[in-house]
Amino acid sequence: MKNTILGSIYLALASSIWGGMYVVVKIVVSVIPPLELVWIRYLVAIVALLIIGLITRQKWRIDKRHFLIIIAIGVIGNAISIVTQETGTMLSSAQMGAIITSSTPAFMVIFARLLLKERLTLKKVLSVCLATIGVFLIVGVGHVNLSSKLGGISLLIAALTWALMSVLVKRVPSDYSQIVVTTYSILVALIVLTPLVLPRLHAINISQLTHPTIWGGVLYLGIVSTAGGFLLWNRGLQMLNASSGGLFFFFQPVVGTLLGWLILGENIGVTFWIGSILILTGVLFVIIEKK
Repeated sequence: MKNTILGSIYLALASSIWGGMYVVVKIVVSVIPPLELVWIRYLVAIVALLIIGLITRQKWRIDKRHFLIIIAIGVIGNAISIVTQETGTMLSSAQMGAIITSSTPAFMVIFARLLLKERLTLKKVLSVCLATIGVFLIVGVGHVNLSSKLGGISLLIAALTWALMSVLVKRVPSDYSQIVVTTYSILVALIVLTPLVLPRLHAINISQLTHPTIWGGVLYLGIVSTAGGFLLWNRGLQMLNASSGGLFFFFQPVVGTLLGWLILGENIGVTFWIGSILILTGVLFVIIEKK
């Protein structure tokens, strides 16, 4: 039970950090295109993770038989998923982004069943259903801009690949440090993205990068959202089963909507609070479920 509560806290924190990320990406992506932005935030994250790793004296050795899993995590989750997520955020409405991204936990339940042979309980299915209804109430299906089809497809790919990556994390032995696993997976993504990004870097307006909002946003995305968020998410997944852990992904739209209300002055109605209660009820089912 202690591991369940601690894992739940880690996953809720990671998802809440990513909830605030949508506002930052919307601002920064107006200056730095999605592919280049992912590459720059990974550069920042690698530096942050290496400093943390050196200070905490991590053991960097990984057994050869686990290389392929870490490479898969880096390519599928850190490269494909994040690039398609930021592209989708740029092309589509925030409402569409929240709805499509909320499909991630359902995909995680499916992948966990197929790859990890996790038992599909009625409580897990009910948790996903409650949280999904909650997200739809918060976002408001009627406001979705259906013209943003390309953004929607991109976000669907992001949801699928993130779910697959989150299940693959469970295949990495828990005795490896999450700092080491996260650093290597981000390094893989950086290597994959570098040949695509380098020819395009010259197109970025350097003068705009000196604006505090932009470089502050890049630092947030690199240190807090990438290094911190990935560490918390991966560690939390090691403490819970994959299908249950996915439920905490629903904190993203809740936090995103709350921040829009607090910072941007956006209106939220009674459906937001009803939706939030449904999401928290779904998550509570996961916390109290006996392992």
